[in-house]
Amino acid sequence: MPAFLYLTFSICLQSNKSMFKEGARQYQGFHNYKRRGIRDKILVSLALAAVCVGFAVLIINTRRSAMAHADLARLWNEGKYQEVYDESQKQLEEKPLDVFPLSMRGYAAYQIAIAQINSQDEQNYIDECILTLRKALLSKGSDGNGALRYVLGKAYFAKGPAYANLAITYLEEAAALSYYADDIPEYLGISYARTGDYRKSVAAFSEALVPVQDGDEDEDSAPSDILLLAIARSYMEMNEYDSARAYLVRCVETSKDFSVIASARLLLGKALMNMGDIDGAEREYLGILEEGGEQADVHYELGALYAERGETTRARAEWRKALRLDPAYSQAIARLSM
Repeated sequence: MPAFLYLTFSICLQSNKSMFKEGARQYQGFHNYKRRGIRDKILVSLALAAVCVGFAVLIINTRRSAMAHADLARLWNEGKYQEVYDESQKQLEEKPLDVFPLSMRGYAAYQIAIAQINSQDEQNYIDECILTLRKALLSKGSDGNGALRYVLGKAYFAKGPAYANLAITYLEEAAALSYYADDIPEYLGISYARTGDYRKSVAAFSEALVPVQDGDEDEDSAPSDILLLAIARSYMEMNEYDSARAYLVRCVETSKDFSVIASARLLLGKALMNMGDIDGAEREYLGILEEGGEQADVHYELGALYAERGETTRARAEWRKALRLDPAYSQAIARLSM
């Protein structure tokens, strides 16, 4: 075969091979493209299906939560606090940080606590209330919840004087969030007195008396005798005896509880003594003894009054009466040892 024909044949053969390979590559690319397109469609479909399933599950869970919350609210409105307490715990096992069952469990714990006869049982429920409501404060949705802070403040108040500052903190936060409850000023007044801040105590108590000062007083809206007595005690601590006397007189005139009246008259006697009205103080002390029998505190104060007058014999006789009623009365022991 001539050389040029052989060369031409070789070139054509190589060209055909190249064209075949290129065609194969194009076919394979087209085939892969189709495969990728199908795969992508499948992935998109799966993703959409997953989103739809997730959305459906979210709707179902939201509805379940709403129904569960509604059940708790119904039980609460029916006053079934133990059932609220138990049911909220079941919901928290599924959603430990759900603010609604956390709050409801805390509220129920407080209601159960104040109904206890045994003080240890009461404190156990109060501790549970505080723990649960503190968790609720950390949960989403608690920022503007004044009711939560109100109950938490009352729970700390129930823990005793050592927790007065915490009671003040949460009660003031509740008020700052515009949560209204009639007893907030009274709780604040007592809590401030427990911390020794008698000026703020009187201010809080005065706020509790505002409706009465507006002239709306009746049997239901009149201030309680306990409130009047508490205000008087704060004034006594500030040595403002004239103001204390006014509230004590009002307490004596309005109260129907002898123990409260006796406490008010005893404090009134001390106020009058500090104001220089010794005869008036004596009338209050003797009035308590005439109406309610023997009381160690009254005999001690009578002894102090007679000692102020210089009647030492009568004073010591009263202190001995106080010791007979209360052998551990340290102040009477100290006076008789002088």
